[in-house]
Amino acid sequence: MIHLLKDEVVKPGDKIYDLDIVMPGEEGVVPGVVEKNDGVEYIRLDVRKPIEFDFEPTPDDVIFNLAAVHRTPGHPDYEYFETNIYGAENVVAFAEKYNINKILFTSSIAPYGAAEDLKEETTLPTPNTPYGISKLVAEKIHQGWQSRDKERELTIARPGVVYGKGEHGNFTRLYWGIRKRYFFYTGRRDTIKACVYVKELVRFFKYRMIDNSFKGQEIFNCTFEPAYRIDKICEAMMSATDMKRHIFLIPGWLLMTAATILGPIGGKKIGIHPARVKKLMVSTNISGKKLASCGYKFHYTLEESIKDWYRVQL
Repeated sequence: MIHLLKDEVVKPGDKIYDLDIVMPGEEGVVPGVVEKNDGVEYIRLDVRKPIEFDFEPTPDDVIFNLAAVHRTPGHPDYEYFETNIYGAENVVAFAEKYNINKILFTSSIAPYGAAEDLKEETTLPTPNTPYGISKLVAEKIHQGWQSRDKERELTIARPGVVYGKGEHGNFTRLYWGIRKRYFFYTGRRDTIKACVYVKELVRFFKYRMIDNSFKGQEIFNCTFEPAYRIDKICEAMMSATDMKRHIFLIPGWLLMTAATILGPIGGKKIGIHPARVKKLMVSTNISGKKLASCGYKFHYTLEESIKDWYRVQL
């Protein structure tokens, strides 16, 4: 999905373009989201191809590039590269064509690679998945675009696990797993899982690209600071939703054995897949210090954000 916004989008006459390969209400990456927003023009577009639509540029245009194939495991390797690299090339080509000087690119923490060490924005990326590699290449494509004109403004956001309305991913599965008593700690209770509430992420995007102006390029890890352990996330989720549960710990070796046996015969559908189990047992230990010190003020604590999400969807 790509969004092009004009500065102060709430003003009369401003336009928001929502460009996506699927439209609200269709089966796609955000199941269950069917409503369209007033004042938004929805255009079907495949980011793997050159971007062409009826567009009148202004000096205040901003591109929010959210386009990606991201769920892992879940896609053949080539699909990550095809969408994430071609998409980046086509977005910056569109910006060049219309002289748009502000882009926010949503990357990922996947370029850091899977390891327990704390990752800061200055940490050398060592991606070890097709998704992580493709996202790092896409970052470089956007950075090349900015480097060709020092007046351009580029923000690269590397969010942790994003949760909130329409997510239907890790946090949704975690909530229902706890509520239905089939979630258990995977090998350990102290796994760090960097995360951010979707409303917080959008507020930061607006703060960074619409409320402020800067020249150059910067990378921001987008996560709570410090990142939370999985047991603390579970405790916050239970407190925010009035659940009382005891969560058991299952040895990692036992889970990997089960995943290896069940994975080839449909284990992926129920989350018992070797790649997914391994992913659960490795920390995403991401530093959010730069975001916390940049002037943006968080609106939600972890428990407050889950309460807000719970009210609107769960």
